[in-house]
Amino acid sequence: MYAPGRVGVFGGTFDPIHVGHLIVADVLRSALKLSEVRFLPAGRPPHKPDQQLSSDHDRVAMLGLALQDCPRFTISTMEIERAGPSYTADTVQSIRRDLSPESELYFLMGQDSLRDLPTWHQPWRIVDHARIGVALRPGVDVVLTDVFEAMPSARGRIDLVSVPLIGISSSDIRKAVASGGPIRFQVPPAVADYIQAHGLYLQYAATTPSG
Repeated sequence: MYAPGRVGVFGGTFDPIHVGHLIVADVLRSALKLSEVRFLPAGRPPHKPDQQLSSDHDRVAMLGLALQDCPRFTISTMEIERAGPSYTADTVQSIRRDLSPESELYFLMGQDSLRDLPTWHQPWRIVDHARIGVALRPGVDVVLTDVFEAMPSARGRIDLVSVPLIGISSSDIRKAVASGGPIRFQVPPAVADYIQAHGLYLQYAATTPSG
């Protein structure tokens, strides 16, 4: 079951999107009864100015291939269309403004991001406009008191959801492609085909920041 008008926003570089992203999004969608999850490919993250990303076109194309059979998963390109640094607070406020007053907005993240949330740009604006849905790794505790001390307005606005432990990362996939290793069962088949057809990640360096 899901709640009509309850929308989740799942951000990331998605370079490339992999099955771990899809599993996390689906578990959060089910647990939080979301009617829609919007995948939000990041623009140029202000906190990672040196990160080398694949083109916006390639990242969005791979997202489209991965989500083509998932009717409750959609794509929003608003961050990559915005000029200059892209701040989550601006994005969340903009999405909230475009939804109906009856709708509920959830910003989805991993527990590492929750730990760092108080250090983001104007993080109180995020919790003002959206609840926070957090994917928890098995066996790892989250200390919410630290978050609440830094952001009192976050109290009652955070939902913790346990997800399976998924040992896949985009950076490991890029390294595997560069070294000629297999990736087919780490990304949807159509994404693997796209990576091969377009020669992505062949020049990937191990020192490139992960994303």
